Parts: sequence; structure tokens; C-alpha cells
Amino acid sequence: MENKIGFIGLGNMGLPMAKNLVAAGYHLMVYNRSAEKINELDPLAVTPCESPAEAAKDVSIVVTMLSDDKVLDEITRGENGILTSLPQGSIHLSMSTVSPDISRRLATLHTAAGNTYLAAPVFGRPEAAAAKKLWICVSGDVKSKLFVQPVLEALGQGVFNFGEDSGNANVVKVIGNFMLFASVEMMAEAFRLAQDHGLDRSEVANFFGSTIFNAPVYQNYGRLVAEKQYDPVKFKAKLGYKDLDLAHQLAEQTGTAMPVADVTRKKLAVAVENGFGDRDCVEAFARGAEKDGFK
Repeated sequence: MENKIGFIGLGNMGLPMAKNLVAAGYHLMVYNRSAEKINELDPLAVTPCESPAEAAKDVSIVVTMLSDDKVLDEITRGENGILTSLPQGSIHLSMSTVSPDISRRLATLHTAAGNTYLAAPVFGRPEAAAAKKLWICVSGDVKSKLFVQPVLEALGQGVFNFGEDSGNANVVKVIGNFMLFASVEMMAEAFRLAQDHGLDRSEVANFFGSTIFNAPVYQNYGRLVAEKQYDPVKFKAKLGYKDLDLAHQLAEQTGTAMPVADVTRKKLAVAVENGFGDRDCVEAFARGAEKDGFK
């Protein structure tokens, strides 16, 4: 089947991405730990698989959208992992938010196996994924990046190249998530201050989002923070903490001072410790700015 590709990981981001690939005419060899998620895809356009190895067999591209380094490593190197079956010359397109170190290690293993690993993490919440509005960073082998371009174009509104070092795109992703979370923390504090002085949170958010902070982060997240709109959960606080921990690790490697990152990381750590790890990051930051915190 000419347009057959593998797809592993149908979480909040992976499922809408898979739907867009189906809409673009691809047939997906799908593996997901919770197999019932596959039922949400067009049955004529997918083949359910019982292992990552089966999803990666006889395809030129296998896409992974997974939660963290540990899961990506297991899916790739495990007993029934991608590396056991991915054909020589094929490409593992990793779109997860993971460390640059795991990308570089897996890239070396893929090269030894005769195939290629590309890092292609994305920016955007699930609604952006559903609307094909993701921003995609990619790094790795030049020819492989050209080959996967149609797949990336079926998923996002822009693709940005960050060179041949497979870890580079992950560095950009970690930096971007730090900037996003720092912005949400700033808005949570600011709107709480506005409220304490008798102002309407939403009016203040609308003002800033349409004037000096006229950008999607401040408009979209600003509305969620101001209106305390926490459901449905789109980006779990425990995953946000994982991302800020990656930023902390990168800073430690180079001795880079990041006091703002330390504050935002601590805010999410407190949220997780107080049982809010499976709630949205927006709620974690907003509650952290409230006088009664997580009570």
C-alpha cells in the first residue's frame, strides 16, 4: 500500500494527528497501549497492531507521539520495539516532547540499524492538532526531512528546520514550553492581582490579548486563566512538570542560570504533590496564584 505509514500513540495529541493523516489519504498501521482508542479512527483507513514492531513493519515512515523519554525508549528499543522490524532505509519520525539526549541516542541506534531517526516535536494544544495548526520543529538527516515533508504538512501550518543534530529540535521544544509556562504563570499572577483590586479578570485578559500582548499564547491561555476554564483537560500538569524538568536538566548541563524556570517548575511540582498532576497545567498555575492554593 503506497501511502501506508506506522503510527504509535493516540493520546490527546496523537489521536487528532492520526485523524488528519487519515484525512490526507494515508493508511495507518496503528499501535496504542489502550487499543480501544483505535476505534475512534476510520476502520477502513487503519490496521490495528498488537505491538510497536508490527506497526513499524513494512512501512517507510513510523510516527511516534509519546509521553516521555522512558516510553519512547521502550517503544523503540523494547522486545517488540520499532528497531526490531523497521526496514532499512525507513524513518522513525518522533514527534514527542522528549530530551535531546534520548533523541541523539536513538538516532545513533537507528543509524546502526540502517534506518533514520528524525526529531519533529510540535507546538499546539489538541484543538490546534485537530485543526492542522501545529507548528513543527524538525532536526536530523537532510534527505529524510525532505521525504517526510508531506506528512508534516498534513499535520501543521508550518515546519521549521533546526539542522542535522537530531537533538536540536528537542532543545527548541523544551525552550518553547518553558516560555509558554512562564507566560501562563505571569498571567495567573497578574489576573489574580487585577481581581484583588476589583477588576474583571476577563476584561483585563481581553485588553492585554488585543493590545500589547496580541499573540495566541496570551489570547488563548489568557482566556483560560482569566475564566478559570480547566476542563476538558488538554495538557496534564505532570507532563508540564516533566517538560520543565527537561529545561532544568539542559540548564544544568551548561551552567545556564534560569531563575524564572526554577519558579515555574516549582509551581508545577507543588501542583503534582497536591494531587493535581492529572489536571490541566492552566489549572495548576491558576490555583497556584490563588490565596487558598490547592485546597
